[in-house]
Amino acid sequence: MKLTDLQKDMLEGKYGKGTQLAMKVQVGVGKSFGAERMVPITRAHVALSNQDADLWLAEKMANLGAKCKISPTVNPGWCIPYFREKNMGDEEDYEMMQRTHNAYKKLGATLTYNCTPYIDTNVPNFGEIVAFSESSATPYINSVWGARSNREGANSALFASITGFVPEYGLLLDENRKGNILVEVEADMKSPFDYHLLGMCGDKIGFGIPVFKGLPKTISKESLRNLGAQLNTSGAYDMYHILNFTPEAQSMEMAFGDKEPDRVVTITNEDLENVLEDISLKGDREIDFAMFGCPHFTLDEVRYISDKMNGEKLKKEMWILVSSHVKHLADIMGYTDSLEKLGAHIVPSTCPDQPIWKYLEGKVGVTESPKCAYYPKRRGIDFVIRDLDTCVEAAITGRVR
Repeated sequence: MKLTDLQKDMLEGKYGKGTQLAMKVQVGVGKSFGAERMVPITRAHVALSNQDADLWLAEKMANLGAKCKISPTVNPGWCIPYFREKNMGDEEDYEMMQRTHNAYKKLGATLTYNCTPYIDTNVPNFGEIVAFSESSATPYINSVWGARSNREGANSALFASITGFVPEYGLLLDENRKGNILVEVEADMKSPFDYHLLGMCGDKIGFGIPVFKGLPKTISKESLRNLGAQLNTSGAYDMYHILNFTPEAQSMEMAFGDKEPDRVVTITNEDLENVLEDISLKGDREIDFAMFGCPHFTLDEVRYISDKMNGEKLKKEMWILVSSHVKHLADIMGYTDSLEKLGAHIVPSTCPDQPIWKYLEGKVGVTESPKCAYYPKRRGIDFVIRDLDTCVEAAITGRVR
């Protein structure tokens, strides 16, 4: 790789051992992908997990004196003040989350604790080169905003934040951003939930960059968030295109780079129905709780739930996971207080894949997100997956259809 004098100085340790280690790993990654040079980034997002390996690395880099040249936003762990007030969790949980907080603060990260920064707190511009980890974030910033990031891991995104550079390969290059699978959507796409199910068709779509044809002209930010999140639950997708919608797919020629697609896949209503049947527990049963916000819910979704409940008290607890930004707005607008009185809790800065939810072990919840159902399963928490309206109704009645 051809390195600049600044990059060579980093590699030789002139900017400290932490920066040296970060650059050493990045050069190794670049060489493995055949990158010819490093290029500067302007933004980053680190998908911290508040788990053993993540905490080990963050503390190691902080103790080596590393500082983020580009301050990254970070994924959620869980909100210590919120759960302390409710007397949930134990001291071991609190200690680990506090250590994670301290390490990333020392590194100079922007402590957003939000998995959807691409919607409202860390939004890149078209063509901007960035380093984003988080499974729903990379496809959103590549596909919806037309910025450029490879599918970074939490560690490589952190190293990019520390050095300010990434190796130039993959989706940073024009030729690698073209679609190669035409996905003709014949299914009725009426709500954000349908985009969850479309994203879960990864087995049928196959590996590559899909170009979706036949989707509505207007698609909500929540639907786009759901599509990317579930594409990376059912498969591994760094990017997708939507014909006549996303920036680099204003025509078939533009989307495919004047080439024919490698294959054509058709998605029907039956496909979506089959996917739901495969991934969800059977319905028509009592549930113990409802959980939404994986990825984090928007203020519009909080408002929708409030309107849907229409003052009815829940028979089962509801947890709505949001960013601190959305929680603040919900507080100001009165949603937090009004929903809390009905049994619905708006929880900031928290992920469902955290030990703080251990008291739900062995219970069955309802959610509209396959991703929300997927991660807590390893913690002994199961879900019935249904559209949002059905989920809200289940929390009100205590039973899901």
